[in-house]
Formats: sequence, structure tokens, C-alpha cells
Amino acid sequence: MPSAITLARPGPGSPVELAPGVHWTGALDPGLRVFDVILRTANGTTYNAYTVRGSAGVAVIDTVKAEFAGAFFERLEQVARYEEITALVLNHLEPDHTGAVAELLRRAPQARIHVAPRGLDMLRALLKDEFADYEVVRVRTGDTVSLGDRSLRFLTTPYVHWPETQCTYLEEEGLLFTCDLMGCHFCDERLFNDAVGDFRFSFEYYFDHIMRPFRRHVSDALDLIEPLEIAMIAPAHGPVLRSHPREYITHYRRLVTKRLASEVAQKTLLIFYVSAYGATSQMAAAVAEGAAENADVRVSLFDLAVGEVAPFVDLVEEADGIVLGTPTINGDAVKTVWDLLASFVDIETKGKLGGAFGSYGWTGEAVAMVESRLQGLKMRVPVKGLRIKLHPTEPELEDCRGFGRQLSAHLTGTAEPREIDFASL
Repeated sequence: MPSAITLARPGPGSPVELAPGVHWTGALDPGLRVFDVILRTANGTTYNAYTVRGSAGVAVIDTVKAEFAGAFFERLEQVARYEEITALVLNHLEPDHTGAVAELLRRAPQARIHVAPRGLDMLRALLKDEFADYEVVRVRTGDTVSLGDRSLRFLTTPYVHWPETQCTYLEEEGLLFTCDLMGCHFCDERLFNDAVGDFRFSFEYYFDHIMRPFRRHVSDALDLIEPLEIAMIAPAHGPVLRSHPREYITHYRRLVTKRLASEVAQKTLLIFYVSAYGATSQMAAAVAEGAAENADVRVSLFDLAVGEVAPFVDLVEEADGIVLGTPTINGDAVKTVWDLLASFVDIETKGKLGGAFGSYGWTGEAVAMVESRLQGLKMRVPVKGLRIKLHPTEPELEDCRGFGRQLSAHLTGTAEPREIDFASL
């Protein structure tokens, strides 16, 4: 790690030294305002590529988006000759990291390509007919590549945030190349976290939209990273974390840790509803009443009529079950329910319990439509949705209580096994 903080900005085509023989050779994209359609990038982004020199060769770690290949090659050529490159490490094969790969390999065909096992098919698709021209090594956690007096060690970190993502650790320098992990879309030519502007918003925003849906996998990646001696973290986007890098690891651990689990021993069931004329509201109260009879389930009831769904995302992420109540209006569920469901793409929902209910006047399609979406999110929907025409009667409210009891039983694993009548199939 540098002994003094360097505030100098990289020139238009200048590499930046991170440690002796280790350089940033990426590209700046300050004008970018939308990334991958869904992310707003008020400060642009960087495409961080790195070059590591050892006594027996040079490794290039990731490249840049295709439109910025010129800047990448200009910087690379100032720190290495193409014939010196012995290793190309691809921590992630998304286009913003691999846009210059094909051309780099044409210039340095002797370089062995190192990818995680799941990256092989992506690499084949990237290189097309040229794939057979190069030597490809599939690496797993603990595998190393020697550069002579330096070694790169690989950490397989799948689904952080693609199936083939990995991290690479330069052992002698304690320098961890994390790919998208602990990165952010924030472009500042001063490059280092102790020199750039305030990027906290971008760091959190990136986690919420890129890493949060894969929180369990991020936690597994942190299990591999936390025991390492870390002097610097070099992500694929945003500032290089040379000042207090361990604090960013600690912060990530805090972000992926479920807070409610340490406070509540029960299973948690959230019931959201919208009611046009009070009928679905009555149903929701009865469902909650039935579910709450199970002492091992903590039930929360929320009226979505306020129209704001963002505050509920954190609750949904940590809940064990989510039930949605909606009337059918114009043959559809109401918009607020769809808005809440749309927010689920930013969190992990696989395996959570789901359910739907609602009142209707004519056709009642909404419940089945919501159930279908819950199943598309890979949630468990073990109890068939409940529909009631117009306002519920007392016997129908008892049906709602029974619906809630069934949901709680499935949450706690006490539901009776279903008997299937094959004659009805």
C-alpha cells in the first residue's frame, strides 16, 4: 500500500499505480447516466481493469467496456508489453468487463485465460470461433497462478452477482480484486476512496440494486474474504478502497445480515392488502386473526392504500411469508399490489411462503394473477388463493381465518400432508 496518500489525477491515458508493479489500467465514463437499463448513475462510472507484474510474467485482471478499449490499451501499453502477458484473469464476463478481451487476446495470444468453472460457456460465446485458439484454465477457490515472485489466488464467489463471478487475491500485497463486489457506479478521476468525493450514496445504491437480491451468496463470499489479510480492495467499478478497506467488508457484512432474526424467534408473516369498498379489508383482518392463533408466527398487517411501497421492501426481505390481498378491478389486481411485487426483484424471495386473497364483483382474476407472479419469483404457494364475491359473510370470514391458519401451519412445518385424489387430475 502506498505510504502516502496520492491526490494526483490520472492523465487522459495514464495508468495509476496501486502498489509497486500493480496498476489500474481501466477507463473513466463520467457521462454515463443509466447502467443496464435499471441503474441511475448520477456520477457516471469507471471500468476498472488491473495489471500485475511479477518476475516471471504479467497478469491482466479484467478489461473494459468495448467503447473504452482504446483508453484501456493506451494505459496497458505503458506498463507492459503484450509478449510479457502470461495470464488474463476474468473475474466476471459481463460486457462491461470483457469488451476488450477479444482484441487483447489477438495482441497477446500466449496469455492463459483464467475463469471460474461457470464462466467457460460465457467465454466460448464471447470469443466465438476464436475460442479454440487460446488456452483456458478453469479455476476454483484455492487455485493459484504464479507470476514468479508473486501469486494470484482465486476465490469462487458464484452469484455475486452472475453465476461465474470470482475474486482474485494478490497474496504478497494483500490486494483483493473483487469484481462487482464492494464496487459502485461512481466516477472520480482521483480514483482512491480517500481522495474522491462522497460516494456513500452510490455504494449503498449499488448494493441495493446489484447485490441485494443475492444476499445469501454475498454472505458466502464474505466468509472467504474475511480471513484474508487485506491492505486494499480493487473492485471493477468505482473507487479503489485503499483507506480502511476492512471497514467496507464489515459494512457489507452488516448489509447482508438479517437484523430481525436476532430479535424475533418466531416465523414472520406479512399481510398486505388494498381494499376498494372494505371487503378485502375484512378478509385481511380475518386472515391475520387466523394466522396469529399460531404462537410461533408473528403476524403483521399493512394497508397499501397509502400508495408507498418502498418502506416495506426491508420488511419483505427479512420475512418468512408474504400474503397479498387485492380486489379485482378491470380484470386485474390493483396497481399498488403490482408496485409492491415489482420491488421484489431487488431482494431474494426464493423459498419464501406466498399467498393471495381478495374480493371481487364479476370475474375475480386478480388472486390467480398474483399467485402466478409469486410463483414466478420462486416463492412457495402451498395454499390455494381465496376469493370471495363482494362482502364476506360470517362463514366466509371463518374461511379466511382457516386460510390464515393454513399459512401459519406451512410456515412452521406443522401443516398436515395433502392427500391427492388422482382421479381428479
